[in-house]
Amino acid sequence: MPLNATCPACGAPVVFRSAASILAVCEYCQSTLLRQDAAVEDIGKMAALAEDRSPLQLGSEGRYRDVPFTLIGRIQLRYSQGLWNEWYLLFADQHTAWLSEAGGEYVLTSVQPVQEPLPPFEGLSAGQRLQLAGQAWTVTNLETASCVAGEGELPFKVGGGYPVPAVDLKNTRHFATLDYSETPPLLFLGEPVVFDQLAWTRLREGMPLPENVVPVRSFHCPACGAPMQAKSMDSVAAGCISCGAVIDLNSKTQALLSKALKPEAERYTPQLPLGAKGQLDGAALEVIGFLVRQCRVAGRAYDWREYLLVDATGQYRWLIEYDGHWSLARTLPTLPVELGNVRYEGEIFRHFQTTQEVEVIQVAGEFPWRVQRGERSGVIDYVAPPRMLSCERSDKDLTWSVASYLTPQHVAEMFALKAALPEPVGIHACQPNPWLETRNRTWSTAWKLVLAAILLQAVFLLTFGERLWLRQDFDFMPAQGETTSREFVLPKMEKTLRVRNRTSLNNNWMSLDLVLVNKTSGEAWPVTRELSFYQGWDDGHWTEGSASDEVVFQRIPAGTYYLAIEPEIAPEKPEPVNARLEVLGGGVGWSNWVMLALFVLLWPGFAYARAAAFETRRWLESDHPPADADEGDDD
Repeated sequence: MPLNATCPACGAPVVFRSAASILAVCEYCQSTLLRQDAAVEDIGKMAALAEDRSPLQLGSEGRYRDVPFTLIGRIQLRYSQGLWNEWYLLFADQHTAWLSEAGGEYVLTSVQPVQEPLPPFEGLSAGQRLQLAGQAWTVTNLETASCVAGEGELPFKVGGGYPVPAVDLKNTRHFATLDYSETPPLLFLGEPVVFDQLAWTRLREGMPLPENVVPVRSFHCPACGAPMQAKSMDSVAAGCISCGAVIDLNSKTQALLSKALKPEAERYTPQLPLGAKGQLDGAALEVIGFLVRQCRVAGRAYDWREYLLVDATGQYRWLIEYDGHWSLARTLPTLPVELGNVRYEGEIFRHFQTTQEVEVIQVAGEFPWRVQRGERSGVIDYVAPPRMLSCERSDKDLTWSVASYLTPQHVAEMFALKAALPEPVGIHACQPNPWLETRNRTWSTAWKLVLAAILLQAVFLLTFGERLWLRQDFDFMPAQGETTSREFVLPKMEKTLRVRNRTSLNNNWMSLDLVLVNKTSGEAWPVTRELSFYQGWDDGHWTEGSASDEVVFQRIPAGTYYLAIEPEIAPEKPEPVNARLEVLGGGVGWSNWVMLALFVLLWPGFAYARAAAFETRRWLESDHPPADADEGDDD
C-alpha cells in the first residue's frame, strides 16, 4: 500500500508509492528520508544530481509489454568513462524494475533470485563465460562506479559516494548485471529496449524528442590555448584539434589525459569537420569526435579514421573511413551467436581478420568516455558484405558492433559536402561485390532462356520426331557374299536418312559395303563403313573403338528402297557377327540447341568469373587468403 508522509525538514508531502521503497528524496528541500514502518526519518541532504541530457524525469510514464509504468526514482552513477542513470520503475501491477540509461541506450532489468553462488568480482574478466540462472553469459564490462546522487523513491539506502562494483553480462537475447554493492551480490536480469517503443508520456519539460538542446561548454586547451567546446553533457573527454592534447572534462582543473602531439608526429586532418551536421534516415546527426587508430602487421602500419556522431536523443554512431571506404557502425545491445563464424539476424558472418593490438594515435573533439592516445584493444572482424561485425576487447570491456558499407558519394550527400570525397583504394572487407547482382540477374535470365530452348526442343522432338522405316537383324558369316534387306517405302523426301548398325563385335573388326538402292529408278547411294571394338584389362578395364556405327544419307526422294550389304569379317578371327540394322528418318538434331545454350550462358559465366575474382581480391587482405592465390599479386 502507498504510504503518505510529511518531510520532517520542510513539511512537504512525501508519498512512498511502492511497498519496496525504503528511501525517498524530498523534491522541495532535497532531504533524504528513510522509511521506518509508518514513519520517516530525515538522514541528511542528498547530493545534487549532475546535469545531463536525459529526456526522462520523475513522473515520466511509459508502457512495457502492455503494462503501464511510472518512473518513481533515479540513481546517477559515475564510472571511469562517464555518467549513467538507473531509473526505478513502478508498474501498474505494483512490481518494480530498473531502466538503465547510458549513451542513448536503454536496458530494462529486474532482480532475479539465483540459487547458485555468484562468482567473486575480483575473479572476473572481460570475455569470460558464465552459467547463471539457467543461461550462458559473456562478461562484457567490469566497473567500480560511485553514486553521484539520487532522487525520488528507492528500494535501498543510498547517498553520494556510495560504491557500486558491477559486472555487465550479455548473451544473444538478454542483458544482466551483477551488483556487488550488496552482500550477497544481486543479479539483475532483463533485455535491451528501444526508447521510442516504450510509448512515453510526460517527458522532461523543455527537452522534447528529437529536438534536444544541450548547453555548450566553452574553454581553452590547457596545452596550447586553442579555443575548445563540448556540446554534450555526457562527454567526459575532449581532444584539441590544434595540438592533439586530450582533456578530462570531469576535472575542475581540466587535467590532461594525453599530452600534446610532438611537432614531428603525423597529424591527420578530418575530412568531416567537427560540428558538421548531417541526416540519417531523416534524423539529425552531428560530428562531435574524431580519432585515428593504427595497427601494425608484419612491420607495416595501417591506420583508419573514426568519426563519432550523436543525434538529438543522445544515441551514438561511428562513421569509419579506411582508404576512402566508409562504413556506419553502431554498438550491439546483445551478442551474436558464435559458431566459428558468427550468426547475426539470421545471416552468417565469416571471420575475416584478427588484430591483436589496435592503438589510438590521435584524438580530436569530445567523447563520452576517457579516450586517450595510446589506448589499446584487440579487434576481431567478421564480414557478410555489405555488413561487418566487429568484436573489440580490452581488459575491462568487450563490445560488439555492426557496420554497414557506405560509398563516398553517400557520405557526401549525408553531410551536404560541397567537395567530393576521395575515391576508394582497393577493396574493403565489407564492400558489396558489384558483380553479384549482375551475376544473379544474368544467371536468372540465362536459365529462363535455356528452359525455353528445352521446351522448344521438346516441341520439335514431338512434332518432327524420328520415324522408323526399317528394322532387321542379320547374322553375318565369314566369307559371306552380298545380302539384301527387306524393302521399305519412303512416302516423302527425307532430308536426313540415317542407317544405324549395332553389332556383337568383340575384340574384332569388320567392314560393311552398304548400297541404298531405289527399286523403281535403280539409283544407288554406296558407302563403305569399318567397325572395330576391342577391350581388356591392364591396370583397369579399357576399351577402344565401337561396335556400333551410323551413316547419314541426305535428301533421299520418296520411293521404294532396299539395302544391299556385303560384309567382310577379319580373317584372323573369322567369327559370326550379329547385327541389327535400322533405317531412320526425320528427327531433330541437338547441335543447334547446344550452340544456343553455350551462347546464352556466356555472359553469366563471365559475370560469375568477375564476381569470383572480386572475392579473391577481397580475401587476399584477410587472415584466410585463397589457397591458390599468388602472394605477390597485388591485384
